[in-house]
Amino acid sequence: MADLAPDVVIVGGGIAGGVLATVLARNGLEVFVLERETTYPDRVRGEYMPPWGVVEFKRLGLLDVLYENGGLHIERNIPYDENWSPEVAEERALDVSKLLPDVAGALCIGHPTMCNAFSVSARAAGAKVLNGIKDIEVTAGNRPTVSFVSDGSPIQLKPRLVIGADGRNSTVRKQLGFSVLADEPHSLIGGMLVANVPAFPRNIQTIGTEGSLHYLIFPQGNDLVRLYAAYDFADRAKFAGPDREARLLRAFRLKCLPYAEAVLAGTPIGPFNSFSNEDHWVDDPTAPGVVLVGDAAGHNDPITGQGVSIAARDVRIVSDILISNRNWNRSDFLPYVEERRERMRRLRTSARLATKLRVEFGEEARARRARVAERMRNRQLSPLPASMVGPERLPNEAFLPETIEKLIA
Repeated sequence: MADLAPDVVIVGGGIAGGVLATVLARNGLEVFVLERETTYPDRVRGEYMPPWGVVEFKRLGLLDVLYENGGLHIERNIPYDENWSPEVAEERALDVSKLLPDVAGALCIGHPTMCNAFSVSARAAGAKVLNGIKDIEVTAGNRPTVSFVSDGSPIQLKPRLVIGADGRNSTVRKQLGFSVLADEPHSLIGGMLVANVPAFPRNIQTIGTEGSLHYLIFPQGNDLVRLYAAYDFADRAKFAGPDREARLLRAFRLKCLPYAEAVLAGTPIGPFNSFSNEDHWVDDPTAPGVVLVGDAAGHNDPITGQGVSIAARDVRIVSDILISNRNWNRSDFLPYVEERRERMRRLRTSARLATKLRVEFGEEARARRARVAERMRNRQLSPLPASMVGPERLPNEAFLPETIEKLIA
């Protein structure tokens, strides 16, 4: 290694790490990216961003990277649900392309594809990206250190700043003793990539509930769709075992879904993995010489699909701080800490309500879901639009307990 004292070391070369490295390197900072994986796996998440996330990538100047790698826009959300016929669901479709100005809608693209794309863009910008890294150890301080093994050789870097972008099970966060707060797990969510579904339109997404299953379908390029299913812990065995992919596919034999037969004729080409639904957050994702971003700083309940957008906002705020002021102190990141704390609080409120509406089952829950849908069509105040347009675009009143109680009463 020619230089063992770079400006920034980013631990984690996934979406958040690759995007941040690209932005910083393009602005003249010397950046190292340390990534454990040599090939990015299908993690069954992080493949969708609502319009506010698309805005973040646009502001970062990286939207073209997503387009060049097959990103496609969602124009409409159709709520195919047991509460109404497919025809009524189509009448209730939300025009996602008109939610925010100068944004063509939500955007779908595969997680491994994004990781690879931003690894390439980071290298092209001049960042040093190292894959297959082992035994990372981080020490905080005014001049932090990062030790690791690369190709069998021990290396130590002494950057001005370490950024932990190493995901939900962040090594940086664990080693430095960051405190993680969390809601109680309430359900499971799992997903799977399916090929040979050409009949599913490329410009719509659908989200609904039938029986004891909450489902989501997002298209990807060619004839691919990503299926997600949220279900109760009591149904864990339903989607377990060596034939779990086939079981998940069969679960999409839904009366409310007009594309059910097309989905059932598809071919699973990715793993089906499930994980618990709940929020995790770090109240202050900074330490001396260290900043956490993306899932390392805490993740929103995946029921509303905010992960990539959250990471992009983190990157934009942190990179703006690093580029505008080259004398970095922990206090410089206070605007990031405060904005993220409030952003995650609001998204947490939105996700908790979404869970109550979508992943509670039975007649009472079904009636509640229909009741709230009608009230929102009549423009009754709700925190749910935060997941589409961004939490800062709604008044604080939308996130108050009394607002939610009035909505679901």
